[in-house]
Amino acid sequence: TPARQLTPRKTRQLIMNVAKSGYRVFSANSTPACTELSKKITERLGVELGKSVVYQESNRETRVEIKESVRGQTIFIIQTIPRDVNTAIMELLIMAYALKTSCAKNIIGVIPYFPYSKQCKMRKRGSIVCKLLASMLAKAGLTHLITMDLNAIIVAKSPSAAKRAQSYAERLRLGLAVMHGEAQCSESDMADGRHSPPCVRNTIGHPGLELPCKQQAPFPGIELPIMMAKEKPPITVVGDVGGRIAIIVDDIIDDVEDFVAAAEILKERGAYKIYIMATHGLLSADAPRLIEESAIDEVVVTNTVPHEVQKLQCPKIKTVDVSMILAEAIRRIHNGESMAYLFRNITVDD
Repeated sequence: TPARQLTPRKTRQLIMNVAKSGYRVFSANSTPACTELSKKITERLGVELGKSVVYQESNRETRVEIKESVRGQTIFIIQTIPRDVNTAIMELLIMAYALKTSCAKNIIGVIPYFPYSKQCKMRKRGSIVCKLLASMLAKAGLTHLITMDLNAIIVAKSPSAAKRAQSYAERLRLGLAVMHGEAQCSESDMADGRHSPPCVRNTIGHPGLELPCKQQAPFPGIELPIMMAKEKPPITVVGDVGGRIAIIVDDIIDDVEDFVAAAEILKERGAYKIYIMATHGLLSADAPRLIEESAIDEVVVTNTVPHEVQKLQCPKIKTVDVSMILAEAIRRIHNGESMAYLFRNITVDD
């Protein structure tokens, strides 16, 4: 049977159906990566991409203009995060607020890679930036958020990742290996002083007695033991990887030093090939060069974050399209269907 052609009349009818369906899909920026992903998602949904303009003025301020009515509709905003993370955040915030003031019913952000997601814990007198960003998005008008993470590992980089490792290994009916131990502290961690013994100085007490700077002698003439730094165990592998294909799966691959070190250990233990699979391929700084020179055979990431330049620098980097999963998530949310079903029943081929 010959394929049916989409005539202008049918095209207009499709647009009317989309309007009646009560939801629209917008792209939060005009970068090639975001536009390409947005078009793939809308093609799978059978809808047109919403009309909007997002640009930077001469003073670097972000301006967003919505070119159609969104009153009473559910809006999905697709935003990929390029290298200029803060500009992408402002584009998303301003578009969400523009849709909110235009009387959109619901505004759902589709952010495959959630920025600042690594800053989700309080460390070194810092702040939980991830929580701050979530509060800002909610204040701007977002009612829901769709983001991505691969809850799966075959070779776990640490014992804390063993649960994800077991889940993925059981699904694929493969073995499980866990890497245990820690690498040496970086210079910044050492300078912080929290993971090392306090400095030693002379204190008032017994003559000639040297005590840690925060340790006071309770009684003159009594010598207290010197606090020693806790030694970190060397990195080891629990499980047999000899002659097998080792796959390490994580949510983000940015600074690759830990992955390179893990690959060297696996190679020493006799792994046949080593693959790295990550949801978001940030691959900052010298990551492409380090991957190319390492024992890693291939790095597989998704198109949640643009990384075309890194692919040109390292042919080991491969990309998987996630538009199908995001499109199905949008459809299920709009129709009030179960999202858990999507994760339980997605096939390996998908």
